[in-house]
Amino acid sequence: MKANLLVELDQVNQRLKSAKTKVTIRESHGSLQLRATLPIKPGDQDKNGTGRKQYNISLNIPANFAGLKTAEEEAYELGKLIARKNFTWNNKYLGSDVIKQDCKTIGELLERFAEEYFKNHKKNVKSEHTFFYYFSRTQRFTNSQDLATPENLIKAIEKIDTEWSKYNAARAISVFCKTFDIPIDLSKYTQKPENNSRKIPTDMEIIQGIGKFAVYLSSRGNQVSPEVKDSWKLWRWTYGMLAVFGLRPREIFVHPDIDWWLSQENIDFTWKVHRDSKTGEREALPLHKQWIHDFDLRNPVYLQMLRGAIAKKDQQNHADMTALTQRISWWFRKIGLDFKPYDLRHAWAIRAHTLGIPLKAAADNLGHSVQIHTQIYQRWFSLDMRKLAINQALMKKCDIEQVKVENAKLMLENEKLKLELAKIQLKSMYQ
Repeated sequence: MKANLLVELDQVNQRLKSAKTKVTIRESHGSLQLRATLPIKPGDQDKNGTGRKQYNISLNIPANFAGLKTAEEEAYELGKLIARKNFTWNNKYLGSDVIKQDCKTIGELLERFAEEYFKNHKKNVKSEHTFFYYFSRTQRFTNSQDLATPENLIKAIEKIDTEWSKYNAARAISVFCKTFDIPIDLSKYTQKPENNSRKIPTDMEIIQGIGKFAVYLSSRGNQVSPEVKDSWKLWRWTYGMLAVFGLRPREIFVHPDIDWWLSQENIDFTWKVHRDSKTGEREALPLHKQWIHDFDLRNPVYLQMLRGAIAKKDQQNHADMTALTQRISWWFRKIGLDFKPYDLRHAWAIRAHTLGIPLKAAADNLGHSVQIHTQIYQRWFSLDMRKLAINQALMKKCDIEQVKVENAKLMLENEKLKLELAKIQLKSMYQ
């Protein structure tokens, strides 16, 4: 599409040249600009003493086919003003320079972001979670002291190294700009990257992973504060819960029903996800119940540590809850795991598939739609996972065929026995 646009842009410039219009159009950072030699702009220096200088004029026209049509019309209009020597630097052509005079800094707008955003969005747990995503990424990737101009925001995005971080930042900044009516075209940056590698752990790797907490304990130094020397136990327990239930990390810390988890009435070993979580309340079922015992997940000591951790946080404050979930990631890195907390959720989804659990049941257990389950989670179905699924299906088919063969043998044997019995009965009649 961009290649076609550039071809069309070249054709437009050829038409402008043929019409002897002393204006050309160029593409820059997702916008179209007019380029022309004009009288010196107010406040600018006439270094050459000619009274004229070449300028790029941004009219906030997006770099697409509709925008190109608009830009061509504006180029002809500017060309007429130049030819008639009627051009003056008005607000239209000063553009961003005028905006900058009254423009707020990014930091000033961030302070009002929540207030303005929720004027057009219903405020609930899900929307607050979404807003925090936009706010935190806009804050992280921009300089709060910069003016909130399209140029500064685009520069901030272009400084980001990784494609996925750039994509996430652009999504957030796009909403930020829409909230404050900042004209900007970020379509160049909001195309989802093609590849985002994940390391989905196998069951064996998950078991080995939880053992790394004990390895950490044996290898850490003695200079550990008494207040935190046992904190690793909470994060080991958290690791186990993520693996067994496929929970979102936040679903462990948002109003956990600890009494239910430890209750003798909880014979199915379900974890109750609170209604204030991202997709509302549900009871999550485990896949490998044996892991609950193996990982010691119903140990009251760990649950008491959980109570202490969440007591220090405001569970309605997304920043506080994010700090807890980021702590999980920190521990994953600390003990040397090569996968991330959310990868355990993906592993749960894949394991459910290989075990033959219906899509609807698996999706409901993870708290999302069947569409999300199939589109997002199964894209991480690695070659090894596919081999496992296919082999299991073939083994299952072989087992069925074997049962059929055994059943046929038993039926044949039964018929033989019937014949033998009939012979015996016939023989006894003549004796």
